[in-house]
Amino acid sequence: MSAAPDVAVIIPTLRRPESLKRAVLSALFQTGVSDRLREIVVIDNDPQASSRETVKSLTDEATVPIIWRHAPCPGVATARNEGLAATTAPLIAFLDDDEAASPGWLAALLSAQTTTGADAVFGPIRGRVPDGTGWTRPYLERFFGREGPTVTQVIDAPYGCGNALLVRATALPGDAPFNVAADQSGGEDDALFAALAARGGRFGWAADAWVDEFAPPHRATLGYALTRAFAYGQGPSQTAAASRDWPGVARWMAVGAAQAVAWGVAALGLTLIGSPKRAEMLDRTARGVGKIFWMKGFEPHFYGARELARLERETSA
Repeated sequence: MSAAPDVAVIIPTLRRPESLKRAVLSALFQTGVSDRLREIVVIDNDPQASSRETVKSLTDEATVPIIWRHAPCPGVATARNEGLAATTAPLIAFLDDDEAASPGWLAALLSAQTTTGADAVFGPIRGRVPDGTGWTRPYLERFFGREGPTVTQVIDAPYGCGNALLVRATALPGDAPFNVAADQSGGEDDALFAALAARGGRFGWAADAWVDEFAPPHRATLGYALTRAFAYGQGPSQTAAASRDWPGVARWMAVGAAQAVAWGVAALGLTLIGSPKRAEMLDRTARGVGKIFWMKGFEPHFYGARELARLERETSA
């Protein structure tokens, strides 16, 4: 007698109908997990509930249940928490609405979790950017991608929630484990995984759990990527500050200052000779600066109300 299905795939979305459809279909057509996949949960983070009809059109022919939930207050942490509230599955896989999973994605995540015994397992991502990005294309593809070990194994540090499998009992404690204070800026997964590490949690890598991430045109720019790099750089300092580890904050700020100077000089030199490698050096510089300016008020806002306002401007233009 086979065990009951125990995995839910959660996909938060905000006004990306075609991208959402691609993500849901990729989750539906997984191989080797027919006895494990319980449901797909779509969380619509648009106040206008714009994905309702898109999801309904997919539900009629779906081989597993698709649960649609409305989280009308835009925010990435709010959407993830709403997704968790909609399912009781003990294993949670997160897929972003701009991602498409390979057919063996979920099976690879599950196999890696069994092999490593990890509380959170992550997989590799291929970054896809639109045509016309010019000399920045190789950098942007790496930026929106994710690399890791070539084999499945335990790893020391976590990645982000997109393309991840989490053990609910240990990695997602409480009714709302994602901090809604990060709704607009992101970083809700950084805080979650830092807390998991502090509790002695384990992280794993699933080398074959591939997804493609399709960066939309407004994100596939050097300016956007460097702003995100700055925000990523803020993470270690903010995590130390949240735990009141002030010596740790000072240490990360010192590291950031050294990085900003060293990589900034390298970026200037590469810019003067017109080298495409300057993008990578600018990225590292931005991450260093982020470690210095980690305080409240410096956080860039990428999600929630800011993203909704951008979409409404595009609609009215």
